[in-house]
Amino acid sequence: MTLFVRNGRGDSTVITGRVVAPAQGIDESLRIAVTDGVITAIEPGDSGSLVIAPAFVDPHVHLRTPGREDEETIRSGTEAAAAGGYCAILAMPNTDPVVDSAAVLGALVEEAHATALVPTGFMAAISKGQLGEELTEMADLAATGAAAFTDDGSPVVSAGLMRRALQYSGVTALRLALHCEEPSLSRGGHVHEGRVSAELGLGPYPSTAESVMVERDLALAESECRPLHLMHLSARESVEALDRALADGVPATAEVTPHHLVLTDEAVRSLDPNVKMNPPLRAPEDREALRDALRRGSVSCIATDHAPHARHEKDVPFEEAPFGVTGLETAFAALHTHLVEPGIVALETLIERMSSGPARAFGLDEPRIEVGARANLVVLDLAAEWTVTEDGFRSLSANSWLLGHTLRGRVMTTVADGRVVFAS
Repeated sequence: MTLFVRNGRGDSTVITGRVVAPAQGIDESLRIAVTDGVITAIEPGDSGSLVIAPAFVDPHVHLRTPGREDEETIRSGTEAAAAGGYCAILAMPNTDPVVDSAAVLGALVEEAHATALVPTGFMAAISKGQLGEELTEMADLAATGAAAFTDDGSPVVSAGLMRRALQYSGVTALRLALHCEEPSLSRGGHVHEGRVSAELGLGPYPSTAESVMVERDLALAESECRPLHLMHLSARESVEALDRALADGVPATAEVTPHHLVLTDEAVRSLDPNVKMNPPLRAPEDREALRDALRRGSVSCIATDHAPHARHEKDVPFEEAPFGVTGLETAFAALHTHLVEPGIVALETLIERMSSGPARAFGLDEPRIEVGARANLVVLDLAAEWTVTEDGFRSLSANSWLLGHTLRGRVMTTVADGRVVFAS
């Protein structure tokens, strides 16, 4: 798979600290030398107060380009990714126009070559216009550089079309990434169907609206012997379906977001539009199922589903607000604060699920800390405390569910594709 980034020479630097690289079995104090973008020496070093890890990979980012450059651009989105510790991101195609042709995709590739600070891949749509009626020209899109195929933002409702998409994906050797939603069940829904939705009188969005499509798509993947990736899982029933499929040998991967790992639908009582997302925040038992799946590895990826929105779009009553929250710049700190420090998830697990796990799911080169490897590193200060504020974002949008929250753990330096792209 091809990622695209602004051209530039690799940097040279030396970093010392506790190196935690779970996929390589490394947890020791080391000194890492980088010369012209390549790791040239790894030697014993002082532990210090910093943690060095393989940089992160986000397989689910909305860059809003083309069409809504007021909310995000490739430049601003990759600056946000760099500040969040990412060395690679994959962008969604639900833009205006939709990324459903070689012409639109080619223009994005050119823009990334000119402005992307972090290597960026672009997913193309499964269906033309993301209307779920006719397949895109997958072979042409793959030849132009598509990273994968998805109709994220919209489900592929037709089982027949999904089956054909799985068949054609075999020609391209690229994975389908699926937004699993049955619209006849979710229609009119704003929050998880449960006690909170009933007490607030908000439209319910049941767990089954997700899980029945998860089950359908896994069944189709099994019958076609084709891999697929399940996006932003939120429901216990979805995790159970995934576990059954994996036990049967279905080649599936799945992701979960920081907000679904940290929050429940109790957060909706605030009526803050910045806690409105699709799929919605769910019940405590759903959150526990997601955390357990992350620990076990059946859910192998953490993805932000970074979804910028302009202030005026979110500054409306809850029911009228669009779904979506930002997340690139806060993901690690939020999960370190709410999962690692309380002992719910090990630091090593968090790092692996933010780095190697997503890379493997999409066939990307895994960030590795070894001599001869292109440097993709993140330096973390686990003791640093900071408060999330609107003026602290590199993203053009500030619709974060963490505004005003104090977090512990911060990205200090990011090296992506051999270049220092962020230093605090």
